[in-house]
Amino acid sequence: MLKAFACEHGQLAPLTRADAARAVWFDLESPSAEEYAFVTRETGLSLPTLADLTEIESSSRLASDGPILTLSLPVVTRIEDILDASVCGFVLSPARLVTLRFAPSVVFAQFPAQPHVVADSPSAALFAGLLEAIVDRQADALERLRAELDDLSHKIFHHRLGSARQRSTETDLQAMLIMLGRDYDAISFLRDSQLGVARLAPYAAATADWFPRSVCNRLDSVQKDVASLNEYSTHLTDKVQFLLDSTLGLINISQNSLIKVLTIVSIVGIPPTLIAGIYGMNFHDIPELDWRFGYGYAWGLMILSAVAPLFWFRKKGWI
Repeated sequence: MLKAFACEHGQLAPLTRADAARAVWFDLESPSAEEYAFVTRETGLSLPTLADLTEIESSSRLASDGPILTLSLPVVTRIEDILDASVCGFVLSPARLVTLRFAPSVVFAQFPAQPHVVADSPSAALFAGLLEAIVDRQADALERLRAELDDLSHKIFHHRLGSARQRSTETDLQAMLIMLGRDYDAISFLRDSQLGVARLAPYAAATADWFPRSVCNRLDSVQKDVASLNEYSTHLTDKVQFLLDSTLGLINISQNSLIKVLTIVSIVGIPPTLIAGIYGMNFHDIPELDWRFGYGYAWGLMILSAVAPLFWFRKKGWI
C-alpha cells in the first residue's frame, strides 16, 4: 500500500498519484513491485528491500550516500493484541522522506492527523516527528506491561485472606507462566526497537549536516527519552525474571505437597496391612482364633492404626 503526503500549513495532506510530485513523504506498507518502481521514479531514490532492512550489521542498518540517508529500525507491531517484531526503513533526503514498512503500525496510521512543525526542512522534521511518535508508543507499551506484571504479582503473592480459594491452582500457575513468557517477548522486542532508535538518532544528527538545528535538538531529546526507557525496560526484565522464579517455586511447592500426601497415604496403609497379614495367617494356636469378638477387634485395631498416624502427622504440622 502506498500513501503520499504534502506539508500544508503545518499539516500533512494526502495526495493522489497524479499529485505525487508535490509529496514530501511517501509511506510504503508491504509495497508491491509496481509501488517500489513508482516511488523510485518519482523521488530518484534507491529503495532498500526487506532483505536489506533485516541485515543486522550496523553498516547495513545505517548508511549514507552524500546527503541521502538509508536507515533501518526494528519496530514493534501489535497483531491480535500481541506484540510482535517487525522492521521499518527510512530513506531520507533534503527534499523527501520515504518510509518502508511490512506490518500495520498505529504510529504511522495516526501520525498524518497530528500537527507538525516542519521548520526549514520538512523531510527532516517529519523524520524527527516519527521517531518521537515511535518512542512515545514504546513508553505506552512499557506502561501497559508494567500494569500487567503488577496484576500478575498480586495474583502470585497477595491472595485474598478468608476466601474459599487462597492457593493458586496448577492451571492458574501454568497460565501465569504463559503470560510471563509473552511479556518477556514483548519487552525484548521493545528493547530491540529502543536500541535501534538510540543508534539511529545520533547517527542521523551527526551525518546529515543539512539538518536544521531545531531537528538536531529534537533528536537529542529522543536520545534522552530512549535512555530512560532502556533503564525502565531493564527494571521490567528483572521483574519478569523474579515472577518467573516465584511461579516456578510455587509449582515446585505444589508438586512437593502432592508427593507428601501420597507418601502419607502409603504410610497410613502399612499398619492395617500388617495387622491384616497377621490375622490372615491360618494357625490354630492364634489366641483370638476362637474369640467371639475377634473380627470386630481386628477391624477396630486396623482403623485405629490408620487414624493414629494421621493425628500424629497433624500434630507435627506435616499435613
